[in-house]
Amino acid sequence: MIGLLIIEFIIVAVTYYYSLIRSNYPLHMLQLEGYNNEDYKNWTLENKSKISKFVYKKQVEEKTPIVWTDRSKRLLKIHDHVNIIFLVVFVVITNAIYSKTQSYLANIILLILCLGLYYFQYKVMMISNKISVPREEKINMGFFVQAQSKIKGLREDNGLKVLGITGSFGKTSTKFIADTILSESLNVKNTPSSYNTPMGLSKVINNDLNESHEVFIAELGAKQKGEIDEVAQLVQPDIGIITAIGPTHMHMFKTIENIMNTKYELIEDLPEDGIAIFNYDNDYVKVLADKTTKKTLRYGMEDVKKLDVYAKDIVVTERGSDFVLVVKELGEVECSTKLLGKHNISNLLAAATAGYVLGMDLRAISKGIGKVEPVEHRLNIVDSGTGVIVIDDAFNSNPIGFRAALNVIDEFKNGNKIIITPGMVELGDMEEEENYKIGFEIAKVCDYTILVGKKRTEPIQRAIKESGFSQDKVFAVNTLSEATQILGTLTKPGDVVLFENDLPDSYSEE
Repeated sequence: MIGLLIIEFIIVAVTYYYSLIRSNYPLHMLQLEGYNNEDYKNWTLENKSKISKFVYKKQVEEKTPIVWTDRSKRLLKIHDHVNIIFLVVFVVITNAIYSKTQSYLANIILLILCLGLYYFQYKVMMISNKISVPREEKINMGFFVQAQSKIKGLREDNGLKVLGITGSFGKTSTKFIADTILSESLNVKNTPSSYNTPMGLSKVINNDLNESHEVFIAELGAKQKGEIDEVAQLVQPDIGIITAIGPTHMHMFKTIENIMNTKYELIEDLPEDGIAIFNYDNDYVKVLADKTTKKTLRYGMEDVKKLDVYAKDIVVTERGSDFVLVVKELGEVECSTKLLGKHNISNLLAAATAGYVLGMDLRAISKGIGKVEPVEHRLNIVDSGTGVIVIDDAFNSNPIGFRAALNVIDEFKNGNKIIITPGMVELGDMEEEENYKIGFEIAKVCDYTILVGKKRTEPIQRAIKESGFSQDKVFAVNTLSEATQILGTLTKPGDVVLFENDLPDSYSEE
């Protein structure tokens, strides 16, 4: 019996230790999927080759490492307890078998059970997450109600104005641009990075927003219907901007109509005296603008007769743009920006319109536009120190943004143009077709193409080949590390390199 207990102890201790190590990867992927068990389950079904490995090996190119938030720590603790419960049950079963058989076969059964626990940590993590949900929802609701009350109090007592920004793309850039422009005349509180969920916004509101702030800028993100409404109920916006609508997160939304209805939740939640701001150059947004009965302002660069704010005399160069900003009620002013690409002028117009609504004059708006710095990973030039011009557009990608990035590097007239990209993701049923289409656009602009992900970039490879692009100048690899190694053999001073999109770890083909 003592021998049995010693063997049991060793098996259980080793299993417990290595199960905790193996659980880091499932926890990381669960976090990337927003702690949503259904999304995480879909990921496991699509990535069986990764979860089937018995040994978890930390990825070398971990782009978004696990963030040890209070929630992730609480979940890991619950997961720890779930593992212990399984192990205790296994020991009870083993001892029951031994008491009947007096055979060390019981140890073999225990070993098999423990190997199963180790191997299926990704499923155990789902159980742990399901257990944690009620508590997490209760905690989240407490933070939500606290933040909601604080916003309401600051609006009533201090006259705080809330600017809500949403869209399929451009919302984060517009948020940072608006922060710079509005700060010329107002005390502004912005949210960091891509904070656009109820909990992210609640944290900023509860911890950082105070009586001195005149404007709070809130980015509103969503992956399904109702989520914009939830965030809008939290921040209670007075002004709402819809930057653009297009095929992003199509695997969740399924149709463009669903995206339009979801983004429009921001406008529906504005008060009766609220102001809705629309990008009238975007066909989908235009439809929403035209049906809105609340006070509406339209901005853009195309159908200027119907616009309240627009840009004219636009000169786009490889280092920025010059244009004349027109606000029909105020007049016009010359502006210069370091931001690359014509599409960024659209984001500047959105923020300028908000500045106008909040009482800024043209001079202050123009001064703010001149101070706007490129947002990291969104078409910003990185000094490589080698004479090679590197343009980082790695945050994410969509059909409109991808084409805009290609237009930017097309402005450079010297040197070779090289693109490194894994293509576009989260486009649902449109993904293969859109990647196929963009392949032809790449072939028109670029001299070399490096594709990350041999399987997922197959539509791009096919289009490039059909366009007659030299196959000696196309490289398909599995990792960003391999891509940068190839890049080092191609570049010389004066060349332009575009990093377009950077997939999260959950999309890695390795």
